[in-house]
Amino acid sequence: MDATAAIGFIAGILTTAGNVPQVIKTYRVRSAEGLSFKMLVTLASGLALWTLYGSLMRSLPIVLANGVGFAIFLALIAMKFRFDSRPTKD
Repeated sequence: MDATAAIGFIAGILTTAGNVPQVIKTYRVRSAEGLSFKMLVTLASGLALWTLYGSLMRSLPIVLANGVGFAIFLALIAMKFRFDSRPTKD
């Protein structure tokens, strides 16, 4: 693995891991009320497009980091629907 790929993997791990505490907190308190539905959908869409871009560029660090990030935001969207009475009110 060259230095560029290593930097990509490290950046991907850090930015993806930064969202994990929000998933854990949302699950524990059974509420996503403080999270904006529009923000979640916008970020999930961007991550899906980054994953596609990484696939087209054949960049494993981009694909993995954004694919995992996309899955994290899908989980947050699912919890928003499951736990909140009016998930799309914003």
